Amino acid sequence: MPKSQIISAIDIGTTKVTTLIATLNSETDKLNIIGVANEPAKGLRKSQVVDIEEAIESITASVESAERMAGYSISSALATISGGHIESLNSKGVVAVAEPEGEISANDVDRVIEAARAVSLPSSREILHVIPRDFKVDSQEGVKDPVGMSGVRLEAEAHIITGAATAMKNITKCVSEIGVEVDSLVFSGLSSAEAVLTPTEKELGVVLVDIGGGTTAIAVFVEGALSYSSVLPVGAKNITNDLAIGLRVSLTTAEKIKLALSKPPAKDSPEEPDDLDAKTLGVSEEIGKLNRKTLVEGIIRPRLNEIFSMVGEELKKSNLGGATPAGAVVTGGGALSVGLETSCKRTLSLPVRVGYPKGLSGLVDEIKTPAFASSWGLIQYGVKHSRGVKTDSSIKAFGKILGKLPVKGAVNKAVEVIKGFLP
Repeated sequence: MPKSQIISAIDIGTTKVTTLIATLNSETDKLNIIGVANEPAKGLRKSQVVDIEEAIESITASVESAERMAGYSISSALATISGGHIESLNSKGVVAVAEPEGEISANDVDRVIEAARAVSLPSSREILHVIPRDFKVDSQEGVKDPVGMSGVRLEAEAHIITGAATAMKNITKCVSEIGVEVDSLVFSGLSSAEAVLTPTEKELGVVLVDIGGGTTAIAVFVEGALSYSSVLPVGAKNITNDLAIGLRVSLTTAEKIKLALSKPPAKDSPEEPDDLDAKTLGVSEEIGKLNRKTLVEGIIRPRLNEIFSMVGEELKKSNLGGATPAGAVVTGGGALSVGLETSCKRTLSLPVRVGYPKGLSGLVDEIKTPAFASSWGLIQYGVKHSRGVKTDSSIKAFGKILGKLPVKGAVNKAVEVIKGFLP
């Protein structure tokens, strides 16, 4: 009987740190979530670490909570990375096929991708992903998988995502400090795309807009391949800040008002009331009744228009604006903002839908929202690219005992040493 495999993911965002632990059935390829935890993020600003100690604290709380639920002690995980430092470029590589009389092998493909990877970068930047977009065998263009074909000359066009070396090291350090090894850092826009986009949308051409707390990740897919990536330094937190300034209330109260406005109306009352009663939100401040239309059209919509105008500028920069007939798919926590679809449709002149994550089963009831798209996609990315998938071992019972203990980062390291001696 085949052993089930374990895969873990840590989504480190500006406002929350989410940890998922899933099992992969080797026979059915079904992913089942067995541990999930979501903790408020500290020590991060615009998806970048600004306080190592606070960030480690948030990640520790999230990982340990998920471990207790799953009954496993994880030793490695995939982690997301985002922030304004993320940049992308497209590069070409050419190689001669090793055996021109025979067939193109996987080794030839690896060599041509390596050739495309050879781009000049400043020492402060590191390559995060090299994603092949297209291959050309001799004079034949548009080849998706050249392995097994006959040819003499192999060309590849690859999409390269780069990040600041220091930002990548900081995220890796925060995770490794709690005794968890980082299997792979994954760009949050790429992981969200795994969870919410359909193969048809990717093939037609689509823009993924992942609105997080402090940043907005953009990923443009053309002909099934990622062709442009970037991150904007604005997010849903900016909407909360605007409400706090406009109403002269605290950020906590502003967040509650934003969430109340974004809630869909009850089924028995299809029409939304004109006024929002602040007393029903459980806020301590004296605000009284708030006019819904004034808040939505006067404060929230202008900020959404600004975010989508910036997305439009990025599309212009990518020269792929006309190559996305499938429109825009908006995901992330900010995707549920009131009036978002109208604002996106008007600003970008594209069809739009809100992207809900799919493809996982198990303990997913509380995380079936766009806010968790990146963490869902991180698990799916790991399985698709065989990153971070570990075979289940006799650690399970051991993990269950540990799960009941309030284990902190330093103790986790000791646990890893003990695990090394287990059969």
